Amino acid sequence: MAFVVNVDEDKCEGCEECVDVCPVEVFEIEDDKAVVVNEDECLGCESCIEVCETGAITVEEI
Repeated sequence: MAFVVNVDEDKCEGCEECVDVCPVEVFEIEDDKAVVVNEDECLGCESCIEVCETGAITVEEI
């Protein structure tokens, strides 16, 4: 399975929760926003979605 991970920059507050919770380091913080850097590693666990209080992250199976 493969996944598409998106971060809505307008909603992201740069709290780093997604960076901390992701078991495979899909995210990094750049310019105070989360960015997807290792999308190919995504397991589809959706932990990032659960911790994102602003709803900035989506994960879709492709």
